[in-house]
Amino acid sequence: MRKIVLLVTFAALTMSAGNLEKGVDRSNLDPTVSPGENFYLYACGGWMKANPLDPQYARFGTFDQLAENSREQVKDIITSLGTGNPQGSVKQKVGDLYALGMDSVRLNNEGKAPLAGDLALIKYATPAQWTTIIAWLHKGVAGAFFDGNVMADLKSSNDNLFYLTQGGIGMGDRDYYLDTDANTTAVRKAYVDYINRLFVLLGYKKNDAKKAAQNVMNIETQLARVAMTREETRDYSRLYNIMTLEQIKERYPAIKWDTYFKELGCNDVKRVCVFQPLSLDCVNTLLSTLKDQVIKDYLIFKYVDAAAPYLSDDFIQANFDFYSRAMSGKKVMQPRWKRALNIPNYLLGEAVGQLYVEKYFPADSKKKMQRLVDNLKVALGEHIAGLTWMSPKTKVNALVKLNSFTVKIGYPDKWRDYSGLDIDASKSYWENVKNARIFAAEYELSQLDKPVDKDRWYMTPQTVNAYYEPSSNEICFPAAILQKPYFDPDADDASNYGAIGVVIGHEMTHGFDDQGRNFDHNGNMVDWWTPEDAEKFKVLADKLGAQYSAEIVADDVHANGQFTMGENIADHGGLRVSYSAFKKTAQGKGNELIDGFTPDQRFFLSYANVWANNITKEEILRRTKVDPHSLGVNRVNVAIRNLEPFFKAFDIKPGEKMYRSPEDRVTIW
Repeated sequence: MRKIVLLVTFAALTMSAGNLEKGVDRSNLDPTVSPGENFYLYACGGWMKANPLDPQYARFGTFDQLAENSREQVKDIITSLGTGNPQGSVKQKVGDLYALGMDSVRLNNEGKAPLAGDLALIKYATPAQWTTIIAWLHKGVAGAFFDGNVMADLKSSNDNLFYLTQGGIGMGDRDYYLDTDANTTAVRKAYVDYINRLFVLLGYKKNDAKKAAQNVMNIETQLARVAMTREETRDYSRLYNIMTLEQIKERYPAIKWDTYFKELGCNDVKRVCVFQPLSLDCVNTLLSTLKDQVIKDYLIFKYVDAAAPYLSDDFIQANFDFYSRAMSGKKVMQPRWKRALNIPNYLLGEAVGQLYVEKYFPADSKKKMQRLVDNLKVALGEHIAGLTWMSPKTKVNALVKLNSFTVKIGYPDKWRDYSGLDIDASKSYWENVKNARIFAAEYELSQLDKPVDKDRWYMTPQTVNAYYEPSSNEICFPAAILQKPYFDPDADDASNYGAIGVVIGHEMTHGFDDQGRNFDHNGNMVDWWTPEDAEKFKVLADKLGAQYSAEIVADDVHANGQFTMGENIADHGGLRVSYSAFKKTAQGKGNELIDGFTPDQRFFLSYANVWANNITKEEILRRTKVDPHSLGVNRVNVAIRNLEPFFKAFDIKPGEKMYRSPEDRVTIW
């Protein structure tokens, strides 16, 4: 049981005066741009010019620089493991999996051979076996027709529940199948070419490959037509559709549900949550009406598409040419060591993470981070208490939720057990990757019969990111993000509060964004708002969303402020709360210049610098379709124009492009 702690003190995190020159780097700036005309370019233009986009990336920024640093650290760990480690040891599993990915000679000699056994199972399957094959693919191998997974019950957060969700489309978003603009049309054509290319690599004759590719595309297009939009999937009330096993059997008889759950190892399933019932209606129709060969073509493609990155160079190149070049605008493939490193880093993530923490995460960083978190919690509590649009009753519930946050910093207290996973270097790379994916999926599925593990981490320590999990009301900051430019224990307060402080406030505010606000302090989907407060919140959120939707991202394409609503609210709240916390520090209370900048200027420059990046047009358009985060330029230029201290810090006046009049600004949290 989590304790509710009433925060009554504020411990300022103060850096040593001798290191105040660290933090904001003046070379990141472009002094030829006025902060009142384009603050993002003013704050980040120097960095952007000094770091032209490497052709192996579709986007690269300071965030990605930190991820690259973490990757180099992980590489150092894995390559130092050597060979000859005891069979079954973590070092053997990690080292052998990496070595298999690096062995290009063996991979190219094997070609498509690692696929033969599994392809035969699909090729010679009968309709009575469709469910068995779909369930096998769903055990971490590939997505087909729909997805099934286990997670906490949205309305009973201590209990796990099985969820059925829309899926089965390779391009990741329904709009890629339905939109008719030039970019989307080009991507869609490239996808059909890619599907065709994989079938040719499997040995299909030209006409057969073309027909198979069309069969796949027809199925995915039908699934896309009934899929919920990105905006619709943000509404949990529309997704929480509980059905009994008998009800799904009756509504979707084309899927043999007893077989499906048995194959997944989920016994005695009595109820499930169907996120998108109409999508499963479509799946039921497709499985009931399509010819056998059409379904086989689709299942074969989903399997080979999942395997392609772990096969010979011709498969890898085909996969890159679509997913990276056509969709994102990448020009060259990442070196093999990076691609090989990703696999043990992901599939044996906590094993690698344990080694990472031992070598790279100082214990003192965890203590300093905890003090920052405590300071931000106090500041957010004060913001909630001072809101003019929220009633006292809802404020009490909000403060209870805030004070119930579980905070996870650095690394988990207990590590995942990988003893049941066998990595066998005598087998192919793909077979080992597949087995590791099945092992991970079986772990997830095994949670169905157990209480929710509240101590579990959903990111590894070496991940450069952070998260808020509504079902457990927790915020988590892995070790890898606690490095420069996000967190520097030797820098001044303004630099740290503008960077990692906003990240902390961002994750906290997720508990009160348009999705997180629907969950109470115990992580249950409960309406703890008065109707009047909920309506006032919606008005403010819609106004914020409109600010982002007004921005053109490329050509005539606008940002989608509704789709990115949660992240925008979190950025908005993170900035406001972290700034308030910063103003309680000694530096924040003063006005001492450091390198010619006031404390407030350093705060906002530090915030902007963490979003400095260069990005391809293709990636801009792709992210606008599939990424719930706004582009870096909008996370800066749109977000900060709701804060009066920003205008004062840089003396921004009416008439300048960055200025926003008081009546047009938004204050939610």
